[in-house]
Amino acid sequence: MKTIASAALLALGLATAAASSASAQDIAAGERSWNKCRACHQIGEGAKNLVGPHLNGLFGRHTGAVEGYSYSAANKGADITWNEAIFAEYIKDPRAKIPGTKMIFAGIKNEKEIADLTAFLKQFGKDGKKS
Repeated sequence: MKTIASAALLALGLATAAASSASAQDIAAGERSWNKCRACHQIGEGAKNLVGPHLNGLFGRHTGAVEGYSYSAANKGADITWNEAIFAEYIKDPRAKIPGTKMIFAGIKNEKEIADLTAFLKQFGKDGKKS
């Protein structure tokens, strides 16, 4: 009985380690996916608005809320608070989610890539610091 319990604890420990490793891999994959975004957006400390607004503190933020960025009327009026589900829907096809948006982007269709990108973006607070 002791051997079974020890094996179960070892398996649980390995599963936990694998899950932690998977999270790091997801963030790393999300950072690679971020390369598709960086031509128009910045993130991190000192991020500025470019063609698109900076993405610090994206999740929990209301559409059209980044100070100093000139949003389209469609984006300002979208009345969306960004969360994982809404971002996933939006990033697949921005113009379908917010008709009239200025964002010209073909979209990311792969669910895993969207999840990885989300994990990467969620690291950055409103001040651009990683949490």
